[in-house]
Amino acid sequence: MNKQAVVRTERGLTIAGTRITLYDVMDYVIAQYPPRFIQGLFELTEEQINVALAYIEANRAEVEAEYQQVLKEAEDLRQYYEAQNRERVDQILRQPPKPGTEAAWEKLRAVKAKRESAA
Repeated sequence: MNKQAVVRTERGLTIAGTRITLYDVMDYVIAQYPPRFIQGLFELTEEQINVALAYIEANRAEVEAEYQQVLKEAEDLRQYYEAQNRERVDQILRQPPKPGTEAAWEKLRAVKAKRESAA
């Protein structure tokens, strides 16, 4: 692998030759998953995961700050689209079941009620 194993793209800090950002990896680093698990999850080579983890450790403050910004932007987008779609989701939920699916919906309601009473 070349010396620039971590590159900055329009997506942010990315493992060279992949679409995997260091922010994707950070989710698992923070949750304390082992490197071998992260490597397998993203189908990285041993060198790629080692370089990514070394970069994170060597530049922890910078990567952490960018990671927090990515999380904030993702949450802002989630809230925006939730608000934009709230009326449509409510409209869909108010629709009656399609003909022929009443029994299945009743079974789902019964399972849900049983689960809620057990909790």
